[in-house]
Amino acid sequence: MARKTALQTLLETHPNLVHSELCKVTSHVQREEDGWFVNTLLIVKSDVPFIFKRRKKYKNLESSVVNLTYYPEVKEIAGMEFETMKVVRIKVS
Repeated sequence: MARKTALQTLLETHPNLVHSELCKVTSHVQREEDGWFVNTLLIVKSDVPFIFKRRKKYKNLESSVVNLTYYPEVKEIAGMEFETMKVVRIKVS
């Protein structure tokens, strides 16, 4: 029997977690907020932003192909709900 990868274990442990492969990044923006760099990605064929935080600045991912593991979430801003994706794992393909 083949061993489970870390990703397979993660997906089984967290049922709301979603994994997408070979996603082309159309836009990547970084901004500093409270000592963290907040990264926002836009992906081809998706209108929803993918957001993740890092302590250090991340390389520019625009036009890159990435694998993403994320949670769908809804944020309320000024009384309006916005769908976002909270990225927990990102790898450049």
